[in-house]
Amino acid sequence: MIETDQLTRRYGNLTAVDALSIRVEPGQVLGLLGPNGAGKSTAMRMIAGFLLPSSGTARVCGHDIGREPLQAKRALGYLPEGAPSYGEMTVREFLQFIARMRGLSGEAAYRRFDAVVQQLQLEEVLGLCIDTLSKGLRRRVGLAQAILHDPPVLMLDEPTDGLDPNQKHAVRQLIDVMARDRTILISTHLLEEVHALCNRVAIIARGKLLADATPAELEARSRYHGAVSFSAPGSGMSQEMLGRLPQVAAIEVDPLDGRITVFPKPGARVLEPVETLLREQGLEVSEIQLERGRLDEVFRQITTGGDVAEGRA
Repeated sequence: MIETDQLTRRYGNLTAVDALSIRVEPGQVLGLLGPNGAGKSTAMRMIAGFLLPSSGTARVCGHDIGREPLQAKRALGYLPEGAPSYGEMTVREFLQFIARMRGLSGEAAYRRFDAVVQQLQLEEVLGLCIDTLSKGLRRRVGLAQAILHDPPVLMLDEPTDGLDPNQKHAVRQLIDVMARDRTILISTHLLEEVHALCNRVAIIARGKLLADATPAELEARSRYHGAVSFSAPGSGMSQEMLGRLPQVAAIEVDPLDGRITVFPKPGARVLEPVETLLREQGLEVSEIQLERGRLDEVFRQITTGGDVAEGRA
């Protein structure tokens, strides 16, 4: 549905996107994850046809964006960063304008307009100027223009950046609903976005693709994967006692709240032996957790150069 092959963009001596090759398959929600300035937005602009690549190609639903731009853009709905629009227009005027630009007319245009307005709950603001709307409502209007022509592919650039928690939740719910029958590429620097929306992640930094995997596969590369953390208030359990367990590689104690984390040796599992030891010692545990792994730790390791070789594997 989306494919790039050695996609590259240079600005003089600066390479903003460096030989980026990714594939987004039908039904996937791919998070293009990276720090600020990684090249995410530049890559999206090239895929959408708003920016010419210095070299390489991008295809949407099999259509090369350079050789078949109209066919590629018909298959694509695009929400740029910040959800830009015409602020002096009302919501109704803006969406009607987009419908005309997309070639929608007649009864089909009315039906599609009504369906999108209802889906994004914009009925009460159709007569308001876009400049008067909150950030959350502007994002909804931006999403409405992106799906008005019912495209099979969506690209969303930082869709919740700058929104408050309630606005983020509302926009993510909308994206989750739209993902049921579309392929979606989301650019973000927010790790929480990945957990909330994505079933696959491509990490880029300095314009280069460094990792391409599912969130679970990335979490499995964390040193916390398979670790057990617990709180046992007033237990005074010694690290030495835990360290005698043959499955244990290391123990850490949080200096702020005293929470204990037990790390397993490669291939070992520590949850059962730790629970057994706690029972034998008669200790009350307020909370015990088997760690999936921490995506923020893996992200830092990859984007700072500590895991580039493995990320390309």
